[in-house]
Amino acid sequence: MQVIKDQIAKNPVLVYIKGTPQFPQCGFSAQVVEAMTSVGKPFAYVNILEAPEIRQSLKEYANWPTYPQLWVSGELVGGCDIIMEMYRSGQLKELVESAAVEGDA
Repeated sequence: MQVIKDQIAKNPVLVYIKGTPQFPQCGFSAQVVEAMTSVGKPFAYVNILEAPEIRQSLKEYANWPTYPQLWVSGELVGGCDIIMEMYRSGQLKELVESAAVEGDA
């Protein structure tokens, strides 16, 4: 749990995905990576397939059963459906840009 807390605290924009941004391992992760990349701001990621202890513990920590998960400024934003809806409405770009500014300060 401490590793998860540290990851979330150290990264203003963080996605927990299956695979990597260059090679997502599921369709939902691929959609989220595409949306995040389109926003044009840097984001950190954790490949949960390479970290089974994080994969299991994060479900309990976040009280969110599925992946991917987007965390911005220490808060869980949600999974693929929420992220894609926010992307289409423009909210994702606003949220990530505000977090990137905070992270740079």
